[in-house]
Amino acid sequence: MKITTTLAIALGVTALAACNNSAQEQQADNIEANAEANADALEEVADNTANEAAEDALENKADATREAGEENADAVRDGMDADGNSAN
Repeated sequence: MKITTTLAIALGVTALAACNNSAQEQQADNIEANAEANADALEEVADNTANEAAEDALENKADATREAGEENADAVRDGMDADGNSAN
């Protein structure tokens, strides 16, 4: 009886940890997707500008936006590692 109860509790805790991980992973994925969409929009504007300097500036901003999105998403994922909710 005690073993069954212990196993049930362990399964419940594991399921709860998986739910937390999924939510944080989804948040990280959303951060990356939003950054990618913003960067794509900046590149679209850059492609439609006649000014080469403005085009370069917009493309640099798009690159920086992608990089910031990746860094923010990594920070969310690293937070999962720090609190023990990582699947890795």
